[in-house]
Amino acid sequence: MFFERPGGGERAILVHLEGQDPEVREDPQEFQELARSAGADMVALVVVPRQQFTAKYLIGSGKVDELHDLVRAEQVELVIFNHTLTPSQERNLERAFECRVLDRTGLILDIFAQRARTHEGKLQVELAQLNHVSTRLVRGWTHLERQKGGIGLRGPGETQLETDRRLLRVRIRQIKHRLDKVRSQREQARRGRKRAEIPSISLVGYTNAGKSTLFNALTTSDVYAANQLFATLDPTLRRLDLSDIGPVVLADTVGFIRHLPHKLVEAFRATLEESSNADLLVHVIDAHEPERDAQVEQVLAVLAEIGADQLPILEVYNKLDLLDGIPPHIQRDAEGNPERVWLSARDGLGLELLEQAIAELLGDNLFAGVLRLPQTLAKLRAQFFEAGAVQAEEHDESGTTLLSVRLPRVELNRLVSREGWEPDAFIEQHTLQ
Repeated sequence: MFFERPGGGERAILVHLEGQDPEVREDPQEFQELARSAGADMVALVVVPRQQFTAKYLIGSGKVDELHDLVRAEQVELVIFNHTLTPSQERNLERAFECRVLDRTGLILDIFAQRARTHEGKLQVELAQLNHVSTRLVRGWTHLERQKGGIGLRGPGETQLETDRRLLRVRIRQIKHRLDKVRSQREQARRGRKRAEIPSISLVGYTNAGKSTLFNALTTSDVYAANQLFATLDPTLRRLDLSDIGPVVLADTVGFIRHLPHKLVEAFRATLEESSNADLLVHVIDAHEPERDAQVEQVLAVLAEIGADQLPILEVYNKLDLLDGIPPHIQRDAEGNPERVWLSARDGLGLELLEQAIAELLGDNLFAGVLRLPQTLAKLRAQFFEAGAVQAEEHDESGTTLLSVRLPRVELNRLVSREGWEPDAFIEQHTLQ
């Protein structure tokens, strides 16, 4: 691109640092899944026990020599570290190994680049990549010098490195400007949904927890779903009709991962705003994953980072088909509100329980009561019957109709406003026999 580095390939050695600090510990199994998702042909996984890191290589010089010999013997084109490398460490390791070196952030960015499909997603990936690359520009090329003596040999006043940095800054500004427009368009769409009083639900969770499979099962969509990390990158919104509640907007979002680099969260803020502005978060959890508690903590940490940690959350324990003896069911808190739903999105087990739990949690959007309709509103009465909202009907001595109805408030307001009436003016509080 803008700088000279060794070429990369698919034959890779994975280097995992096993430290003692649980706050920075990475999962080697997840690391291998990331590499496979990126398309790497894993030659070996080298585990380096390390409690203290070196400034030059991150690892010790003896391990560097050992890895160099392994790279030469296996003809490896790429070495991937399951850790964040500084730009200088990355360059030093590339000189020592004589091949391309990638850290955890670069690996995630490569997967994102492969998964991006929409224009917005590609812009977000490019912004994250440029922010990452900008700190890794190496020496300027020699064909552009700052100054040279003699006619016809005077340079443009900046080295190639400075030119590259300037071009990067210009491109980053352009992308941020475009993403600001995307953010503005999304905000306008959200305001339109709020005016129409349509609730929004966002699926969040650790990557590969089954969000897209659940999304497809609920909305009968064909969003790409696969047993790989970051199968979904671009957000997808679909309408979902729930009994009692009516239409809601369901959003499928990018999965989270432990120690998600901060610059990625910033680059994908336009997408993650779908979660931070939702009326309800559905946190999809892989019930079969041994590290599920740690994954839940990581998801909650990212939600806090994007300002979505105060929103109501319904936990969904997915992949029940991989567990023995646990039927689909709803767990409730001490007040009887739905707290967790156990289901299998792949087999379609427990989906009706999830819809029931969502409807209960969004119950504030539901009207259940008695309407007092004068004879002049016979047309409105017919519309309530046509909508299937009437639970019971009575008539008083004056001929006024008493309708016991149950329907979304947005639908009630829509029907009533056509007749120019305010619903509060003729709502009875008692129930019909």
